Amino acid sequence: MLWFSVWTVLVLATLGGAFLLGRSLWRSAVALGHELARAAEVTAQLAERVDELQAAAGPRDTGPTLFADRAVLRARLDALREAAAGRRAEREQRHVATRLRWQAYWR
Repeated sequence: MLWFSVWTVLVLATLGGAFLLGRSLWRSAVALGHELARAAEVTAQLAERVDELQAAAGPRDTGPTLFADRAVLRARLDALREAAAGRRAEREQRHVATRLRWQAYWR
């Protein structure tokens, strides 16, 4: 009789634990489904927004052609080089500032 009581309690406790675990998994699966649906909606909105922005931007100029005027090409090249030099100078300033901060930290 004692073994029957012990095994009955063990089986009932296992069934109760399995029920609680199954319920938790079901609720998690339902929540995951809701989040996936929301993510799909956000992705659709993002795709629409990207299409709108691409349409608003229009066709992009791919740059000068082979038979363009040399003065125009030279002016564009000079402008690109000036922009690159400006970015290079800003980057160097950031690197110097970072180096000084690290030197002050490690002294």
